[in-house]
Amino acid sequence: MNSAIAVIPARFGSTRLPGKALAKIGGVPMIVRVWQQTRKARSLHRVLIATDDERIAGAVRAAGGEVEMTASSHPSGTDRIAEVARRVPADVYVNVQGDQPFIAPQDIDAVVKIMTAEPSLSMATLSAPIVDLDEWRNPNKVKIVCDNQGYALYFSRSPIPFFRDGAAVPRGALRHVAVYGYRGDFLLSFGALAPGRLEQTEKLEQLRAMEHGYQIRVVASVAPSLEVDTPEDLTRANIEAAG
Repeated sequence: MNSAIAVIPARFGSTRLPGKALAKIGGVPMIVRVWQQTRKARSLHRVLIATDDERIAGAVRAAGGEVEMTASSHPSGTDRIAEVARRVPADVYVNVQGDQPFIAPQDIDAVVKIMTAEPSLSMATLSAPIVDLDEWRNPNKVKIVCDNQGYALYFSRSPIPFFRDGAAVPRGALRHVAVYGYRGDFLLSFGALAPGRLEQTEKLEQLRAMEHGYQIRVVASVAPSLEVDTPEDLTRANIEAAG
């Protein structure tokens, strides 16, 4: 493998937290914090922000970051990155979602490592254990079930697997950590795939790949961090930044 590029997709609109890419955390726009953390990953050759919004682009450029302007019509972050992939060649692309202001560089490196170790992989992502019942029930926290070889069987906003014997979090329950690795040729193909029924139902872009027969390798997060989905998460992020 010759090159790995991180692309951080960012849009201004957000159903749960409008304008969250520019929400201040410790006085710094969230997208800038994500960019700063991503740059610390040792396995990357380049870090780009992909956006259709000049306000986001301006904040990133003011901090010294590199921006690729994209179309506003993309249904998902992966589609936005696929547009970038048509212009910026690489062997592996890493999607670091723009709501992870404390993303551990080691997690990004873990995704690149598995893509390097298993050249047949089209796509990989991260998971972390769920130990809290509120997180287990929270539709903003995506859950994963995997097979014995570490490939995803399904992603859902609902608690999966269903625990028939009680209300506790099932042993081994996993949540998704929103960092993806893509092989370059797969990413170009993904952009041409039609969104499937499951993707449209759950609003989870990774299900498109699975619906079209692609496997997703899931590896353990090294240091799972706070993802900012709601105003309450933003408050917690500011407390963490101040801490």
